[in-house]
Amino acid sequence: MKGMTLDVICRVSGGMYTGDKALLSREVSQITLDNRKLEKDGLFAAICGEKVDAHKFIPAAYAAGALCCLGTEDLGALPGPYIRVADVTEALCRIAEQYIKNLGIPKVGITGSVGKTSTKEAVAAILSAKYKVHKTEGNHNNELGVPITAFSMTEDDELAVFEMGIGNFGDMRRLTGIVHPDAAVITNIGVAHMEALGSRDGILKAKTEIFEGMDENGTVILNGDDDKLVTVREVHGKRPLFFGIDNREGVWADQIQEHGLTGTDCCIHGLHTADGMSELTVHIPIPGRHMIYNTMAALLVAQTFGLTSAEMLAGISRMKTIAGRQNLIQAGGLLLIDDCYNANPVSMKSSIQLVSTAEGRKVCILGDMLELGENERQMHREVGQFLAVKNIDLLLTVGTLGKEIAAGAKEASEAGSASGKTEIHSYDTKEQLFKELPELLKAGDTVLIKASNGMGFAEIVEKLQKEAGRG
Repeated sequence: MKGMTLDVICRVSGGMYTGDKALLSREVSQITLDNRKLEKDGLFAAICGEKVDAHKFIPAAYAAGALCCLGTEDLGALPGPYIRVADVTEALCRIAEQYIKNLGIPKVGITGSVGKTSTKEAVAAILSAKYKVHKTEGNHNNELGVPITAFSMTEDDELAVFEMGIGNFGDMRRLTGIVHPDAAVITNIGVAHMEALGSRDGILKAKTEIFEGMDENGTVILNGDDDKLVTVREVHGKRPLFFGIDNREGVWADQIQEHGLTGTDCCIHGLHTADGMSELTVHIPIPGRHMIYNTMAALLVAQTFGLTSAEMLAGISRMKTIAGRQNLIQAGGLLLIDDCYNANPVSMKSSIQLVSTAEGRKVCILGDMLELGENERQMHREVGQFLAVKNIDLLLTVGTLGKEIAAGAKEASEAGSASGKTEIHSYDTKEQLFKELPELLKAGDTVLIKASNGMGFAEIVEKLQKEAGRG
């Protein structure tokens, strides 16, 4: 790892070094939290988790060839160098910050209440038409995940894309203090984490902490159709770049033609490509109107880093769905929309809108949306009311709050505002659902599976795939 000697690691982490001082000038080959993935001359960082204290794996790490270990405990005599710090997570943040500086490549930071991951994937796909891009994998978007993402970067990488998620005030300040992005994207200000942040204004305040650690000459890219983000008129003396469909003060889209699950065509205006183009007619291969926003954000990032129109179009063609986020899976006679990684009212409605465009029977298996605060029941009912007018044939809900979705759909139906007759079933647990599912689903159905990650709806996707395999 470029420049990451034991001396540097000890200095930036504020740690106390014990061991052979002659080794202080040695660079580590990697930094890992998993001793099972340790490479020779790597550094193993011992995290104290709720269930496991990783300090007990330190002897095994040395035996596997670790150059050094890092932890908080005084372990006495050890077979190799050891750096003792006050807090391992904080130490890793500071070490990651230094490593990112050593590599010296441009960084993009992406945050928002909805669409962080899909926007990150779009940005990485488009930029990869010109650069070797490193990006956040999985859900490594928090105070521990961002350092993990940083430590997997190499000297071959030309540009890095970081997803940055928060749960409370100050979280983003810490993350941006690691990454120091050259371009920052905020997708929207929704109601996720309302419980901790109090209001959408609180969420705006927490998300815009990303500006504090940016280079003052950096580029800020914001959703101009978001009523909160559009109030941000200046950052470090510069005007943000906006994207939208209704708001046309920056980059904007029109001539929108949605082709259901095969994607969307549109024309995007207001760009400044490296070859002088100001508009692009594009086919976005991922379904959903929200992907127009994600693509526009990604194109503004691409504009910032000097891509041509041809490179932008090539990058868009590389965009793919990912597991847990509107990922299309053919499971026997069923088409599954696996969107079970997370959920909030905005993303839930977006996914319902998507399944409503499918051919054949339209089925929604929905569960609780978590961390919405005191108005959670009403927000779930509003999702049900939205669903009732979208020609959904079958609604299956799981969980206490899922029943509120069902109640909202029934209310809309009884009030006469529903577009058709939706068959509705509610269950307390997934196990209850599984007992009836084979009788409820039919060949040719398109099935949306969505809830907050804590509901474990990936199990439903896996079960339907296994049943299809047996068939």
